[in-house]
Amino acid sequence: MLVNCHALFWMTKAFLPQMKANNHGHIVTVASALGLFSTACVEDYCASKFGAVGFHESLTHELMAENIEGVKTTLVCPYLIDTGMFAGCEIRKELKSLIPPLQPLYTVQQSMKAILAEQQMICIPRIMYIPFLARALLPWEANVVTYRFMGGDKCMLPFIKHVETKTNGCV
Repeated sequence: MLVNCHALFWMTKAFLPQMKANNHGHIVTVASALGLFSTACVEDYCASKFGAVGFHESLTHELMAENIEGVKTTLVCPYLIDTGMFAGCEIRKELKSLIPPLQPLYTVQQSMKAILAEQQMICIPRIMYIPFLARALLPWEANVVTYRFMGGDKCMLPFIKHVETKTNGCV
């Protein structure tokens, strides 16, 4: 929560007043696809990313309500990035080639394109818009069936085993 949520509050509090005074700037919130829809076993991470998304949306609405058109906002919601942070996390094997972990450089390039184009939100890859929209449009039960089909209900279990093995090996 301190890194993914509170840091956004404090950084914005420090810089936003001057941005507003100059009517110029760009606030980029790096959240996650897990800030748009959740998965099991990483409730704290999902909550912090949901908080980041909510903060970003509220801030964007505030700037619009105040007619501050020179301060732009971009919400970045990437899927799993291959940094090792969630090593072992896996969706259904048949879907892995369709939605592989993102390469860090590609994620940065796509984020920068969105920022420079003043795009308000970007899901990386674009296929991540589908579960985001499905969550909003379909009944809970339909989303649960889709979630289980994709392996979302068990995708973090290999990650947890990996972390436990790593932790137990260090004790």
